[in-house]
Amino acid sequence: MVPEHPTRDVGFGVYLHWPFCASKCPYCDFNSHVRRAPVDEARYLSAFRTEIAHAAARTRGRRVSSVFLGGGTPSLMQPATVAGLLEAIEAAWGTTLDVEITLEANPTSVEAGRFRGYRAAGVNRVSLGVQALDDASLKGLGRLHSAAEAFAALRTAAAHFERTSFDLIYARPGQSPAAWRAELGEAIARAAEHLSLYQLTIEPGTPFHGLAAAGRLVPPDEDTARALYDVTQEVCSGAGLPAYEISNHARPGAQSRHNLLYWRYGEYAGIGPGAHGRLVTETGRLGTVTERSPEAWLALVEARGHGIVETEDLSAQDQGDEFLVMGLRLSEGIDPARYAALSGRPLDPERIAMLAGDGLIARLPDGRIAATARGAPVLNALVAELSA
Repeated sequence: MVPEHPTRDVGFGVYLHWPFCASKCPYCDFNSHVRRAPVDEARYLSAFRTEIAHAAARTRGRRVSSVFLGGGTPSLMQPATVAGLLEAIEAAWGTTLDVEITLEANPTSVEAGRFRGYRAAGVNRVSLGVQALDDASLKGLGRLHSAAEAFAALRTAAAHFERTSFDLIYARPGQSPAAWRAELGEAIARAAEHLSLYQLTIEPGTPFHGLAAAGRLVPPDEDTARALYDVTQEVCSGAGLPAYEISNHARPGAQSRHNLLYWRYGEYAGIGPGAHGRLVTETGRLGTVTERSPEAWLALVEARGHGIVETEDLSAQDQGDEFLVMGLRLSEGIDPARYAALSGRPLDPERIAMLAGDGLIARLPDGRIAATARGAPVLNALVAELSA
């Protein structure tokens, strides 16, 4: 059975990381890898099955409520590989009747036959990495697909899956609030239920970071970035897709249940190269990290049954801090009583009152506290203040 732990029942999730891509985007710092030779999917599937069995042995009594196949580009997998992964999860834990199974896909790897195969395997939700709706912007982001291919992929996804989502990146170099408003309007017209809208960030170690340092790439200044964020909230809310999390917008009932599990500080197993997990064990909450290199991960799993290279027993303070970082991203906010149960101490009512007085957080009718529209852009400062 699940050990007693101060975490409300938000389900148990499994994250599967497929680390391979057709190309590496210049803004991306995810654990993704390009390989010239074909990937031995059968060998990797066997290793995934082994690591799933290892995780299941540590989490007996769970039933999986959400699965997320991320990457990398999971839609480069053959449908038979996806079916094998999902069969392994079912055998290891079992799934709930309403399990949500999401697969990330890039427009360049979308084929109707492959999508039919994913649906037959059990995938019931697809998230497409569209990123922009015009060819010039897509080229600037290093994407391999065109806008026409993106629109075709959206139509194909909608024909095979009841639940679809797609990503866009904004605050791109030279992007104006007016241009983003128009692009966002077009995106909403094509979106069935869910949009993930991310501000471009210049991450260390990426080609974009080098270009920015050399002055060859200039992202919008702080005021323009804030104006773009404000346009995002205004347009999406007006169209019936309010933000339920800082970067994610959905029609009522269409939120990503797997991502809600993360933000509500639930429990999940991280499987595959570079995957992170948060498990509740006999001794408390545990963080896990697997080997990032696909080939090294494969060798570890084949040698010892798992690819975990880092484990951390999370202290009460760690858990409280993580709970704040994740939960305050949500429009529903956090339950102060759960924070106290996790961290071993209550939030300071004087600090809450001060932040509320400054218009940065709001006290909700059910006793929860949430970041306001003014507080959301300075979330890190809010977390630091509340956890001090």
